[in-house]
Amino acid sequence: MAASLIQHGAIRTTEVKAKELRGFVEKLITVAKKGTLHARRQVISTLNDRLMADDKGEILDKTVVQKLFDEVAPSYSGRQGGYTRIIHLAERRIGDAGRQVMLQLVEPTKAVDNSPATTSRRRARTAQRKALIGKSAKAIPVAKAEVKAEPKAETAPTDAGETKSE
Repeated sequence: MAASLIQHGAIRTTEVKAKELRGFVEKLITVAKKGTLHARRQVISTLNDRLMADDKGEILDKTVVQKLFDEVAPSYSGRQGGYTRIIHLAERRIGDAGRQVMLQLVEPTKAVDNSPATTSRRRARTAQRKALIGKSAKAIPVAKAEVKAEPKAETAPTDAGETKSE
């Protein structure tokens, strides 16, 4: 089933099988993202490699593992997991009425750009404030403040215990 998912990009199966297959395929893609010979051998030992055929039944030049390493894994290079998704279908399976789902590889996302257009308004505003503070601190030189000593008024201490009499 994992080979079919890699070959076609989506398969229709029961919910339980899809949940089990999801973790298996995501681990394969994570190992394949390394792109080393050791990673390729690990994937081949886990996933029995096979030739792929097109819709007409003609055998293609690529195998499933070659497609995984050449097309699928590089497209997820900027993604840290979550390569598959499960979409629940309305109809149930004939016979045991098992829930049907569609297990798909998600569309690869492009590299995340931290430009102000992709960030939230709050972060963009904070970045603008920090930039303005940085500019104003450079533009205005800080002068040393002169400290002037103010004369204190002298007051005669009076004892609380003494009473003044005239």
